[in-house]
Amino acid sequence: MAAAGLLLASPGSAATSVMKTTSSAMKNAPKFVRPVTDAVPKGTRVNVLADKLTYDGRTKIATATGTVQLTYGPYTLTATKVVYDMKNGKFSANGSIVFREPNGNVLEADFAELKENFKEGFAEHVKALLTNDVTITAHYARRYENGITVYERATYTACKTCVGKGGTPAWQIVAREAKHDMEKHTIKYKDATLEIGGVPVFYTPYLSYPDPSVKRRTGFLIPSFHSGSAYGVGVITPYFWDVAPNMDLTLSPMITTKQGVLADAEWRHRLESGTYSIRGYGIRELNPGSGPGAPGPWRGAVRTKGGFKIDDTWSWGWDGTLTSDRTFLNDYGLDNRNMVADYVQATGLSDRNYTKAQIIGWQTLTEGEDQSVLPVAVPFITGSYVLDQSVIGGELTVDFNAYSLTRNDPSLTYDLGTEQTHAMTRASWRRQMISDAGLLVTPFAELRSDAYYAQNVPSAVSGGQPELTVTPSAGFDMRMPFIADYGVAQGVLTPVVQLIASPGEKRQAGNEDAITLNFDTTSLFLSDRFTGFDRQEGGVRANAGLTYTLMGENGGFIRTSLGESFHIAGDNSFTTGSGLDGTSSDLVGAIALQFNDYVTLGYQARVEEDLSRINVQEVALGLTFDQFSGSLSYADIAAAADYRRPVHEQQVWGDGKYMLGEAWNLFAGFRYDLEGSKFMEKTIGVGYDCECMSAKLAYSQNEVETGKTEQKIEFSIELRTLGGTSGGFHF
Repeated sequence: MAAAGLLLASPGSAATSVMKTTSSAMKNAPKFVRPVTDAVPKGTRVNVLADKLTYDGRTKIATATGTVQLTYGPYTLTATKVVYDMKNGKFSANGSIVFREPNGNVLEADFAELKENFKEGFAEHVKALLTNDVTITAHYARRYENGITVYERATYTACKTCVGKGGTPAWQIVAREAKHDMEKHTIKYKDATLEIGGVPVFYTPYLSYPDPSVKRRTGFLIPSFHSGSAYGVGVITPYFWDVAPNMDLTLSPMITTKQGVLADAEWRHRLESGTYSIRGYGIRELNPGSGPGAPGPWRGAVRTKGGFKIDDTWSWGWDGTLTSDRTFLNDYGLDNRNMVADYVQATGLSDRNYTKAQIIGWQTLTEGEDQSVLPVAVPFITGSYVLDQSVIGGELTVDFNAYSLTRNDPSLTYDLGTEQTHAMTRASWRRQMISDAGLLVTPFAELRSDAYYAQNVPSAVSGGQPELTVTPSAGFDMRMPFIADYGVAQGVLTPVVQLIASPGEKRQAGNEDAITLNFDTTSLFLSDRFTGFDRQEGGVRANAGLTYTLMGENGGFIRTSLGESFHIAGDNSFTTGSGLDGTSSDLVGAIALQFNDYVTLGYQARVEEDLSRINVQEVALGLTFDQFSGSLSYADIAAAADYRRPVHEQQVWGDGKYMLGEAWNLFAGFRYDLEGSKFMEKTIGVGYDCECMSAKLAYSQNEVETGKTEQKIEFSIELRTLGGTSGGFHF
């Protein structure tokens, strides 16, 4: 690389790691079309089609006029006049010239002169359309036999429709000279200036990057800039090393003002059956933290991921992270996860059947959390199989789930032991029957077996003893749709009745995967409303409700549902705060409205049966107009200590986007805690989004923990075919 120059790697998959945000318009940008590169066979003749053709035998000059088309192998030239000098082997063309090269590029010009079977030439007022749909314009262009085309006083842009009122593209490179080497697949510039909106923003005496035929190449990627309280201001200049067609290495050192140089290297390798990657970070901090438990000076982390196919059904993979301390990744803005799940897994997927087997270990990246209560599961297996053949006219499904986990200390907060093993197998059968009148009856039955072994569960009456339960259940679902035609709309009213019977739930083991519960209209008619396999709903219960849908001719609709659950006999598995405790449940209802393409409104609630109190309610409003789109939501959720909601929560949040034109937009978002009378999140920014460029500048405030707010200014820009950069300042 020249000392005063700039070399860019191919803006492919490695470059995308520099640019975090890609717009929808940029995603829909034209894709590279692979060119034809076969050599023209010797002896190939030039075919000429023309409205008029004359030949001077004395000068040996042939002249074609009108609509002229010359074809020489993969070369095609069209013009209004072509003069062929047979003595010198030279073509001269005038008027509406279009020249298609073997590599797929298309050149337009006012005048062109070609010789040596089109391998050499000169053209005036040239526009070149490359195969990745970018355009090079030049006052003059000269092509040489060695595959080099030199453009003088040239511009380069990927913008087609994204132009200003005067025709100025959103961005372009303006250069004294551009050289396209088709053998080395490189475009080089001299005295290049990057203009955005016609305004010069960057100059370099030398610029080089791969042409559209190159998917990846060794070189520097565009730098990015970041800041954080832990390291000050950091500059990242990635270097992409194309080791082989199936492997690469990206070095992304970050030079910081407070802590020195943070090393960052990512290795990626594609094999015949899959890919894997290893990324490592490391730093010796110049100003490490002080005090007991402070990390440093040596800090770092390693993460590796992989996925491979075994055959058409089975695959396997892993994801693992190792850190020197909990806060390293967050301090340097490398990973925003607060909980890491390290795993090795194998997955089988065939038609509707699947099996997944995992070994999982959880680790916290949050200060103050107790790592000793987080478990390691060896193994964790889940799967579902649907029989192809019908059984008694219905469908039979077999589900299974098994795990064995350990933790160092019991979790008093979640009432979990130090060791637990659970194996569950469930065979479910259901059949749909429809009467002539339209009554839909679905009988179903289930046989489930559970084997438990748990140690040191805080709430268990007894522990350390295996448990084995076999639970049958059966029921039916009956619903009858009534259809009404109102001319401009059609309505469907469907009453639903469901009856389920099973023994009461009896077990003493810990509850690892069914802690949370959300009772609403989506779970009203589930035969088991627990979210995991460690709990199972028992007793005899009935569920009843109504759904009504009104559909208009213009696409608008109203959907409503209302229902309740009744516990008839046996032990009730639910406690206070669930909405399902007691003989009758809370009422659950929901309504969704869309009168047109511009406004949507949704509301759902869970209220006491006597309507004395609303326990849960959520509202969501969506707006989509020509220039404005946005949403506004509100949630009011009562406390339920048994279901891990210790306090009443009431929040409102929303986002909006206002288009200032075809490309410019303003956006904002927020989340506000009404109970705590404070903003949890605030964002405002400006963006630019078109087919060749995406840019964003945003300011945000986020509550990272109680009483601590993080403020950020972040920016990103991406230019199609050149790549992008991003940065931010945290304070």
